[in-house]
Amino acid sequence: MTPALLLVLAALAFPWAATAAARRLAAAVPPGEACAVITAAALLAAAGTWAVLFGLAHVPFLAALEHLSPARVAAAWPAALPVASLAAAVLAAQLAVVGRRWCEHRSTLGRAWAAAADGQAEGDLLVVPGEVPEAFALPGRGRRAGRVVVTRAMLRALDARERRVLVAHERAHLDGRHHLFAVAVHLAAAVHPALRALRPVLDFHLERWADEAAAEAVGDRRLAATALARAALAGASATRAARGPLRSVSTGPVPQRVQALLGPRPVRPAAGSARAAAGGLGFAVLACAVSSAAVAYGLHEYVESAARAVLGH
Repeated sequence: MTPALLLVLAALAFPWAATAAARRLAAAVPPGEACAVITAAALLAAAGTWAVLFGLAHVPFLAALEHLSPARVAAAWPAALPVASLAAAVLAAQLAVVGRRWCEHRSTLGRAWAAAADGQAEGDLLVVPGEVPEAFALPGRGRRAGRVVVTRAMLRALDARERRVLVAHERAHLDGRHHLFAVAVHLAAAVHPALRALRPVLDFHLERWADEAAAEAVGDRRLAATALARAALAGASATRAARGPLRSVSTGPVPQRVQALLGPRPVRPAAGSARAAAGGLGFAVLACAVSSAAVAYGLHEYVESAARAVLGH
């Protein structure tokens, strides 16, 4: 097996390791930092995968720079053109999926804004009619600022203090622009199958982030836990149509979220653990950059070596 092929396989396998490392790091830090770690790992792994596929697809171009015809390249390396064609096809398919998911995201926002058009606005709170208890954060669109959308049925299911928790939770999603994290990982998951495992992990930590913000806003962790549990239970009957990045109070494993709220407020790890987490994330960034650069360099060197063998110099 050639060094270039080893580099390619290592770079394509990197997202599996990055996913495992990101999940471990996310479990060791507060929810906000966990979301940053997960999103960074997903984007870096996706970028590295695209760099490898782009490099493979350009093998014929590299050969042309060495003044080798496609026939002579195929004679020296029979798999060169099929591999380049396959890489180009995979890259094109991934771009199509990413584009389709982005369009679905925009369409979801459009439908959500249209459905909320008859709502009654109270600041950033939009109360809409409906007999199904629902609440979610609706990101801004165009010149319209984001809104917390709540149905009247959901408001009836909660008392006044619990409503404060619910609104604070959804408002935290808007203030933290959590939909951008969700969209980034959703798009990155179309690039490499390993990254699909990060989506539910990110959902959990995004909800935990908003849960902690709500608990801090009302100053009572037990009240926050009770309110979010009741809201999630009330909204359990709601139809979970494809919402994409819209954050709902019932997203993620609610029992684990409630249990976390009943415990102490999460704090940053001790200095040693923080350094280890930062070192792990830094290593992931470095590994992604090095693997991508190594693949590009390895492919170039391999083509040059093949060119010397074919041309006899």
